[in-house]
Amino acid sequence: MFIGHYGPAFAAKPLERRIPLWLLFIAVQWMDVCWSVLVILHVEKLRIIPGFTEGSPLDLYFMPFTHGLFGALALAIVFAGIATLFFTTPRAKVFWVLVAAVFSHWLLDLVVHVPDLPLWQDTMKVGLGLWRWAWISVPLELAVMAGGAWLYVRMVPARKSDFWLWLFVAAMSALEIYNQFAPPPTDTTTMAVMALVAYGVLAALAALVDRSRAA
Repeated sequence: MFIGHYGPAFAAKPLERRIPLWLLFIAVQWMDVCWSVLVILHVEKLRIIPGFTEGSPLDLYFMPFTHGLFGALALAIVFAGIATLFFTTPRAKVFWVLVAAVFSHWLLDLVVHVPDLPLWQDTMKVGLGLWRWAWISVPLELAVMAGGAWLYVRMVPARKSDFWLWLFVAAMSALEIYNQFAPPPTDTTTMAVMALVAYGVLAALAALVDRSRAA
């Protein structure tokens, strides 16, 4: 899942408005940010196999540190713990919202991945495998993202209009659809670098969108 991960980021903003949207955008992709770095360092591994599933050409056969159950929980706690230090008290709600945002990535991956998410070290792998059917997984991603954006619109009013927010949502939806038809990446390192760039650009755009909302 890619665009769908941002649904929980949008939905989490009304729970604790002190958390900027850009930080929530990084939180929901934090597991993949760490995964991309470990792929570049050849610690976690994958194969690019065109047609591996309809929704993704990636055979994610070794990623116990970032996408294992306990690794995901650890990344959520560490990310939230560090980020919370930059907030004034009370901090407990900020911490738990960020933990939930980071860990939502694992839960959504569980729905679409084939069994490649380890429950313990590199064993007992799980995944419901909806990526096997793009006609299910793509609308699901778009629906999760749009649903979170709708909650954000309802609970965090715009100063003037919702135009920029829905333009952003439309652009992300177009990116998701493009990914379904684009040629697969040529190598794993290039793919990981492009993923990091995409996460950074989307977080920056989320910051601009968030500035148009009421404080």
